[in-house]
Amino acid sequence: MPTLVRRLPPLGVALAAALAAVAVSGLVPLLGALLVALALGTVVANSPLAHARALTGHAEVTKLLLRLGVVLLGLRLPLGDVAAIGVAGVLVVVATVVLTYAATAALGARLGLDRRLVTLLAAGFSICGAAAIAALADAVGARQKDVAHSVALVTIYGTAMIVLVPWAAARLGLSEEQGAIWAGASIHEVAQVVAAASIVGSGAVAVATTVKLGRVALLAPTYLVAVRGAGAPASAGRVPLLPWFLVGFVLMVAVRSSGLLPGQLVEAADDVTTVLLAAGMFGLGLGLRLRELWPVPAGALVLATCSTLVAAGTSLALVVALY
Repeated sequence: MPTLVRRLPPLGVALAAALAAVAVSGLVPLLGALLVALALGTVVANSPLAHARALTGHAEVTKLLLRLGVVLLGLRLPLGDVAAIGVAGVLVVVATVVLTYAATAALGARLGLDRRLVTLLAAGFSICGAAAIAALADAVGARQKDVAHSVALVTIYGTAMIVLVPWAAARLGLSEEQGAIWAGASIHEVAQVVAAASIVGSGAVAVATTVKLGRVALLAPTYLVAVRGAGAPASAGRVPLLPWFLVGFVLMVAVRSSGLLPGQLVEAADDVTTVLLAAGMFGLGLGLRLRELWPVPAGALVLATCSTLVAAGTSLALVVALY
C-alpha cells in the first residue's frame, strides 16, 4: 500500500499532462499528443518544477503507463479488417515493414549510430511511429534522449509525408485506391495516415487506415526481432522473450477481432490508449535535459531521411506493380 500511495502523485500529474497534450493536439493535430506530452515533460524537467515532491518516483509510473498503453493498442486491430486488404495488401505491408526495418538497421550500423537509437528509429519508421518507439524503449535499454530524438524525427518526417504523398500520388496518376494504400503503407503515424488519405480522396481514409493497421499488427514480431538485435546493456536486465505487455497486446488484438466489444467501448479504449501513451511520454520527458537534446546527431537525420525514402519507395513500387 505505501508503494501505491507514493505512485499516486506522479500518476496524477502524468495523466493531467497527457490530457493537456491531447487537448493541444486537438487544436494542432500535426503535432501529435505524444510529441506534445514529451515536450511538456521536458519543459517541466528543465524548470524549478523538476524537484516537486509530486514527481518523485515518476520513473516506475512512466514504465507502467507506457506498457499499459501498448496493451490497449491491440484494441485498435480487428484482424478481420486487416485481412480484408487481401493478399496483395498484406504483401505490400509485410514487404514494406521488413525492408524498411532491415535497411534502417543496416544503414544505422554503417553510420556508427548507437544500436538502441537505430532500433527505435527502425521500429518507429517501419511500424507505427511514437507508439512503436514507446513499446521498445525500455526493452532495449534506450537512453531518454534517444527516445526524444526518435519521437521528434518520426513526427517531423511523418508530417512532411502528409503533404508529399498525396501530391506525389496525383502527379504520378495513381488511382484513389493506389494512393490510399501507398499512404497507409508508407506514412509513420495513424493520425498522419488519416490526414494524408483525406487529401487523396473521400473514400481513401478507410483503405489507408486499414493498411496502416496491418503495419501495427506487426508490432509483436518486430519487438522480438528488435530486442534480440539491439544489444541492450546488462543494466537493463534480462528481457523476457514474451513480456507481459506484449502478451497483453496480442490478447487485446484477439478480443477486438472477436467482434464482441461494442463500438462505444472501442472508441473509449482508443482514447484511453492515447492518454496512457501520452502520460508515459510526459514521464520520459521528465528525464531529459535540454543540453542533451541539441544538436540532433547528423547521422540520425540521415538515417531518418533514408528510412522514410525506403518505406515510401518500397510501398510505391509494390502498389504500382500489384494494383
